[in-house]
Amino acid sequence: MNKEELIQKWLSDTLSPEESAAFEKLEDAAFMKGIVDNASAFKASQFAAPGDYQELKTRLSKTEPPKEKIHWIRPLLRVASVVLIGFVLSYFLWPGNTTKFETKFGEQASVSLPDESMVTLNAVSELAFNEKKWDKSRKVRLIGEAFFDVVKGSRFQVITPEGEITVLGTEFNVKQRGQFFEVSCYEGRVQVISGQRELILEVGDSFRSYGGDFSTGKNSYTTPQWTQNTSTFERVAIVEVFAEVERQFGVVITLENVKANQLFTGGFSHDNLDNALKSITEPLNLDYSISETNNVRVIPGEK
Repeated sequence: MNKEELIQKWLSDTLSPEESAAFEKLEDAAFMKGIVDNASAFKASQFAAPGDYQELKTRLSKTEPPKEKIHWIRPLLRVASVVLIGFVLSYFLWPGNTTKFETKFGEQASVSLPDESMVTLNAVSELAFNEKKWDKSRKVRLIGEAFFDVVKGSRFQVITPEGEITVLGTEFNVKQRGQFFEVSCYEGRVQVISGQRELILEVGDSFRSYGGDFSTGKNSYTTPQWTQNTSTFERVAIVEVFAEVERQFGVVITLENVKANQLFTGGFSHDNLDNALKSITEPLNLDYSISETNNVRVIPGEK
């Protein structure tokens, strides 16, 4: 059985014992299992990570979660399993020597590409590129969020599950978290293709797509604020805001009787969890509590 068939059967959890042993010997087996384990690559937010694929399937089978935990992996896999499998296969079967970088909770990383372009990865993000073919194809694959400072040259492409970005040399930020897709241009020009939409972003422009809706706007800052250890939002659903808190602090957040789609404008610093939660909950009249196991419970505040 070839590599692609093994990965397909692993994603569908139909490996025989012999096939499972063969899968474990694949060079990328550990990295692929990490993507499913963390679930961050294919959902709008990073929350509790399932321990293994069987546990993930068990979670998918639950029809009525006791509380409104924002586990986007369940509906996403039900609706877009074919897309997920196709992206994972293209990601790991990309021919040649693939160089990969990934960040964990609360971690940022700077990556120097072969042409000296620079990429700064935000927390819980992954970047891959083919170093051997770089001179012929400046192409990277991104899951998560990253700020790019691209040197001028041939066409440079960023490929995500939600859209593609093409530039010649510029500074721009890409955020892809499940169905949330946002591109902001800070220098030069950026071409964005997302679904059936194609547009050009000039300096200061931004594009956002979320749940089938899209909008354009202007950047509030001259550089992504997360690179300065501050996350900022402009009319973003709080489900996404709390998701970023989880990625920066490695906590699990549960919303109880809170409208997950209400909009938030503001920000929080990455240096203190309590202050970050106050920055979000107080303007929205919400209360929160933090357990000893770093689980956060958010409820409506007193009127």
